[in-house]
Amino acid sequence: MALGITFGKLTISLLSAFAIVYFRFKWATPLFWLIFMTLLVPLEVRIFPTYKIVSDLGLTNSYTGLILPLVASATATFFFRQFYRTIPDELLESAKLDGANSWRFFIDFLVPLSKTMIAAMFIFMFVYGYSQYLWPLIMTTSEKYWTVIMGMKIIFTESYEGVALPRTAERFAYIILSMIPPVLVVVILQKWFIKGLIQTEK
Repeated sequence: MALGITFGKLTISLLSAFAIVYFRFKWATPLFWLIFMTLLVPLEVRIFPTYKIVSDLGLTNSYTGLILPLVASATATFFFRQFYRTIPDELLESAKLDGANSWRFFIDFLVPLSKTMIAAMFIFMFVYGYSQYLWPLIMTTSEKYWTVIMGMKIIFTESYEGVALPRTAERFAYIILSMIPPVLVVVILQKWFIKGLIQTEK
């Protein structure tokens, strides 16, 4: 689920920022601010209408239903847009002279130049997707689709002769194990992030 949300957010944000910056259509700026204003509407506010739509489409208890409503990201679109605006127009002009179309310019020029930003956004979006609790709690009834964060609540206590006792050892072991994936993502991509910053300084 975390990887699906992360790749979905990055893909949509890269393409939307590219369209807003380089396809200078009439409503590009108002459209961007409309996207940016969605930051004022968190998931908790729109969770019930979102659930209604997902339920009507028959996507409950599925990875598609868990991932699809969370793949749009105004934050990543904003950062990629700001980054693309710093790229000189001469690069686009030279690409056109070489016969590159819009898609080729995006793949061969913008994506390689965006590696540092992609690494940073990947870290934030993966942690965001990995730490989801409320949406999977509402969306799923099958244990197959329960997230790691949901598992923490289950393992918190056990009943002994009608008394709820803390499962301290299991709780700490579970928490340590649940930290491994996001920590690995941060450690691995931090190297790419720092490398990109160093190359930019040069």
